[in-house]
Amino acid sequence: MERIYIEDKRFEGIDFSATAFITADYENCIFQNCDLVHGPTSPSDHVGLAGSNFSECTFNGCNLSMVSLTKTAFRDVKFIGCKLLGLHFQSCNPFGLEMYFDNCIADLSSFYKLKLKNTFFKNTSLQEADFTEADLTSAVFDNCNLAGAVFENTVLEKADLSTAYNYSIDPELNTIKKAKFSIAGIAGLLHKYDIDIQ
Repeated sequence: MERIYIEDKRFEGIDFSATAFITADYENCIFQNCDLVHGPTSPSDHVGLAGSNFSECTFNGCNLSMVSLTKTAFRDVKFIGCKLLGLHFQSCNPFGLEMYFDNCIADLSSFYKLKLKNTFFKNTSLQEADFTEADLTSAVFDNCNLAGAVFENTVLEKADLSTAYNYSIDPELNTIKKAKFSIAGIAGLLHKYDIDIQ
């Protein structure tokens, strides 16, 4: 079956619980205030982005919580002001994976084993997100809430967490060489020692 190719298109205010989402290759498209999650009256669970490829696309003010991302490709994709609760990003196509997050809620999402070098997270809530075995070399967490986020065998070399907060990262279980942390955030590196830092 021939792939559908959609280029330079703007999708605005579409509720994809009522309009079926087309599995396709999307290039330079904008999704503005779209809801990709089925409502409570719908018999289906969630809209799936499974198998779609997104290149140089922007999701602005969209709700993608719990959507299926199996073999979805995100290549130079921006998520701005989006709800991304419980997404399994590790199910994505890893080839060329490149994402940018700004003012998003990505709590309970999983980035397990992903290569996320140079990924930029800005003003984003990543509470209880799973970064186990992810490569976050040179990633930036600018003013991000990392309460309960899991870092285990995670590569954080040269990552910038100087304005991130509420994190707990064990230096013995993660690679943090040349990573940036603030003085205020040092407690997050010493959490397991149960010491009182004044």
